[in-house]
Amino acid sequence: MAYTEANYENAVIEVFRDKLEYGYIYAPDLVHDYANPVYMDELLPALRRVNPDVPETALTETVYKLRNLEGGTVVQKNIQFMDFLQNGVSVNYYDKGEQRAALVYLADYENVDRNTFIVANQWTIVENSEKRPDVIVFLNGLPVVIFELKSPSREETDASEAFLQLRNYMYEIPSLFIYNAFLVMSDLAISKAGSITAGEDRFLEWKTKDGSYENTQYAQFDTFIEGMFDKARLLDIIKNFICFSGDVKILGAYHQYFAVRKAVASTVNATVTDGKGGVFWHTQGSGKSLSMVFYAHLLQEALNSPTIVVLTDRNDLDDQLFGQFAKCSEFLRQVPERAESRTHLKELLVGRQANGIIFTTAQKFEEGSEFLSDRRNIIVMADEAHRSQFIDERVDSVTGRIQKSFGLIIRESLPNATYIGFTGTPISSRDRSTIEVFGNYIDIYDMTQAVEDGATRPVYYESRVIHLKLDEDVLRLIDSEYDVMAQNAEDYAIEKSKKELGKMESILGAEQTITALCEDIVKHYEENRQHELTGKAMIVGYSRAIAMAIYRKLLELRPEWMEKVGVVMTESNKDPEEWREIIGNRRRREELAKRFKDNNDLMKIAIVVDMWLTGFDVPSLATMYVYKPMAGHNLMQAIARVNRVYKDKEGGLVVDYVGIASALKQAMNDYTNRDKKNYGDTDIAKTALPKFIEKLEVCRDLFHGFDYSGFMRANATDLSRAKAISGGVNFLVEIEKQPLHRVMEDQQLLWMVAEPSIGYGETTSRKEAFIKESMLLRQALSLCRSLLTPVQRYEAAYFEAVRTLLTRITGEGKPLSLKEINARINELLKASIRSEGVINLFSDVDTGFSLFDPKFLDEIARMKEKNLAVEILKKLLAEQVSLYRRTNLVKSEKFSEMLSRAMKAYLNGMLSNEEVIAELLKMAKDMANAQTEGDAMGLTGEELAFYDALTRPEAVKDFYQNEELVAMAHELTNMLRKNRTIDWQKKESTRAGMRRMVKKLLKKYKYPPEGMEDAVATVIGQCEMWTDN
Repeated sequence: MAYTEANYENAVIEVFRDKLEYGYIYAPDLVHDYANPVYMDELLPALRRVNPDVPETALTETVYKLRNLEGGTVVQKNIQFMDFLQNGVSVNYYDKGEQRAALVYLADYENVDRNTFIVANQWTIVENSEKRPDVIVFLNGLPVVIFELKSPSREETDASEAFLQLRNYMYEIPSLFIYNAFLVMSDLAISKAGSITAGEDRFLEWKTKDGSYENTQYAQFDTFIEGMFDKARLLDIIKNFICFSGDVKILGAYHQYFAVRKAVASTVNATVTDGKGGVFWHTQGSGKSLSMVFYAHLLQEALNSPTIVVLTDRNDLDDQLFGQFAKCSEFLRQVPERAESRTHLKELLVGRQANGIIFTTAQKFEEGSEFLSDRRNIIVMADEAHRSQFIDERVDSVTGRIQKSFGLIIRESLPNATYIGFTGTPISSRDRSTIEVFGNYIDIYDMTQAVEDGATRPVYYESRVIHLKLDEDVLRLIDSEYDVMAQNAEDYAIEKSKKELGKMESILGAEQTITALCEDIVKHYEENRQHELTGKAMIVGYSRAIAMAIYRKLLELRPEWMEKVGVVMTESNKDPEEWREIIGNRRRREELAKRFKDNNDLMKIAIVVDMWLTGFDVPSLATMYVYKPMAGHNLMQAIARVNRVYKDKEGGLVVDYVGIASALKQAMNDYTNRDKKNYGDTDIAKTALPKFIEKLEVCRDLFHGFDYSGFMRANATDLSRAKAISGGVNFLVEIEKQPLHRVMEDQQLLWMVAEPSIGYGETTSRKEAFIKESMLLRQALSLCRSLLTPVQRYEAAYFEAVRTLLTRITGEGKPLSLKEINARINELLKASIRSEGVINLFSDVDTGFSLFDPKFLDEIARMKEKNLAVEILKKLLAEQVSLYRRTNLVKSEKFSEMLSRAMKAYLNGMLSNEEVIAELLKMAKDMANAQTEGDAMGLTGEELAFYDALTRPEAVKDFYQNEELVAMAHELTNMLRKNRTIDWQKKESTRAGMRRMVKKLLKKYKYPPEGMEDAVATVIGQCEMWTDN
């Protein structure tokens, strides 16, 4: 017996009810207002408990405000609601004729037991349509969490289907989402939470109950529920780990929640001990900036409104981090400020004894030596702590003056402050000063964990140094640059670097070298990366002059790229006049940033030197061309620009022109052991390419016996390629009727799969094996396309085209669309083999797929690929039967049985291709005729379903005039429509009432005839189907 969605729903409720001690309501047993998603019977009593000293008039006004939130869109109203939920509702009320004000709290975050936690299933809401979300969690009567569950035993549904269902609910019952804290989608295997503004790729698992990262690779659904929905933790998440960044709603991930909680505890302890808050290391791209926002928010309560100084060592990083905090100012309950100078910083600190979030750069502390503040309630948050915070002083050998490091100057200026360091890269094993300044690690969230959790994507490496044809002397000079970086910028190393800098600039900036570089970038980009996701790429130049040279050369090679390429770097008074128009000012850089973040903008390639290499996020950015020696944390920060999560992005690709491979390996030495194992060497020649070759061989094995070489011939036409693709699908579908490990012989076909090639069991079909293996092939292809031969590229493109068509035609869920299939295949071939043709995969079918179009049915009958014709008809008929299952009981049973019988006979060899096509075409014509008959009688689709139920016993028509049967169908439909607000779905007493109403109506027409009493059961069944859907 299958484990259904209902079984899983009961399991979820059991965890809430029995383990977490939530109250439980089976919604069909409850009388409530279907137009109001709030559980009103619980809301007012809860408000009284949470606010015992607030008069009833104020509570009534609070309810009114909740029911009449300001704003136009769901998101705007949800912003208002979350403010109410986290901070309370400010209301005015009259007491003895005098106006008073009160702050009414919707939840008690200190006393958990004052709140009510209820889980309900099948809660009906009627708005644009009638819907019943699977499970709703109510906090004090407010529907703060919505669960959408999918059956773990149905292959055609998964958590992604749950996400789409939630999105559909947002259009159909938008009022429910106004009061939402977060959403959950789950299919037992995967459970993820996200906000109402999050795409599916930003829904994340909650993998631990206690903050441990052990055993988190495969999280259980009960771990997810118990981890997030422990009563105290749910309150904590709602109040402290949900914020709006502009119009984007952010739900803190589990690694952020536990790490920030640890950081706050460590900071509180440090304020009364040594002032060392610790180091917070969360790998780049995993949300460190937002973790800093959550931390700053929590500190205000934990330390009674401290003053927070956010310290960076770069202006662009300061801009980006300040921008993030500014977007979250409502959540922080204060607007962050920027210190424009050391003097201004002192004014901001002296002018208050508490509160304030002040941004500054380390360099501003050098502007003077005066004392800034001796307050103990100052917390310094240093971003990328290891770059400028070491404490040191030395005597300048030339001037004899004492030189102090940034770290020492800062600590002398703020001697009693507490310091906490945030970093996206580990502290170097050679760097003891960072530990001495900040203390030990508070929390480590490494690359491996971030990739496992879906918080980041892996970064891969491709070397193309050889394409520049640099001689040995140049390569040695580049190596010496890495040596300088490895010395941690000691004085002698800096002097050496100045001497060598001129040589490096002249060699890397040489005309012929820049030409070779740009020609190769253009070739690599156009052939391999232009169509990867949104085509966004970044080029890192060695210097400002070289960046400009790259820009000019690219436009010389591709004049049409004027809108496609931009240079991002700060302006200087020393810049040549001709640079000004290209570089622009700060406003110009902000405009370029906005354009580069817009996936639909024509700007696809950004040329940078230092800017945008830290803290700048463009999730769809998948490619970075490196023409600048970098090492250590600077290198790891830079390449992390391509590790962000975006849709089905397999990973980021770093293309190396200056030999950063050894620097990458050196930098990885400071990472965790499992990071070194998993990502110590990500050269695509050693990772993606072997995987590609392996999967290509498997796909070839699966196609043994079918000649697809016509697709790859130089003189192949669009038509011949279309025939090869549809023929390949036809081939896979034909052998789908046979076991995978069987040898089949006839005059034209001989195939056998070698046992070692595929490790699938006897039950796995060749079609399923191909879909899985070709998907893995595509993933590897997205990274190593540049290393492939033309034949390999064409072959991979062929297999991907077949996979796409096969999944569209035989897969569940997505409706079949000829236009969509052709568009997808043409887009794919354009990206893979630069095909500019327009392929029509079904040249015999030019009207689109429609069961009710006689021309289409005639053309499908004439298709040469008979197996494919069968699959198309089966898919379309199954879609129509699926529709009938929700609307028409009689047709559902009739056509489902007909389809099942025909396909079973076909798969067992009792019907040939031609015979089963004839059967399926007849079924399609029967469906079309049935619809036409209903139209002729003036019946809607709903009314026709009741007519079919009434006339299921054919003999019924002998006892009644057709007009009487039509009248019965009309009246039945109208009666149920008038009573649609009654929840018939589950409660037996209400269903019994519906049956009595139906029988009473039928009795008026003296239905059923004597001896046909069973006919009533069919009519009742149709009524129940109508009410359930």
